[in-house]
Amino acid sequence: MTEPTPSDLLVILRHGPHGTNWLREGLDAALVAAAFGRRVSLLFMGEGVTALLRGQQAGPLGQKGTSATLEMLEMYDIETLLVEEAALERFGLTEADLMLPVRRLSAEAISRQPGAHRLVLTF
Repeated sequence: MTEPTPSDLLVILRHGPHGTNWLREGLDAALVAAAFGRRVSLLFMGEGVTALLRGQQAGPLGQKGTSATLEMLEMYDIETLLVEEAALERFGLTEADLMLPVRRLSAEAISRQPGAHRLVLTF
C-alpha cells in the first residue's frame, strides 16, 4: 500500500458493526467520497477493528453486518486500510482473522495520519 498524499480523505472508524449506525455511516461517507474521485484511506480504531472480522452475522434486532459494504471497497478504489495495532491486540485478533488485507499502525504512526491527509472524518 502506498503512503497517502495530502489531498486524501482519512475516514476514522471507531465503532463496531452492531449497536449504532456510526460504522455504516462512515463507510457510506467513504464510498460517496471515492465515487466523487477522492482518494480515501480508512483507519479502523478501537471497536472499529471488529468490523473487519470474517463471517459476520446479523446483530441484535436483525442489524446487518458490514461485510457486504467492505467487500465493495475495492470496486471504489479504496485500498488503504489501516488498523490500530493496539486494538487488534486488545481484541485478541490477528490479520488472519480479518476479511481484507490491512496495514497495522502503532500509536505513533496513527498520530501522524491526520496531518498526512487534507480532510479527516471521524465516525
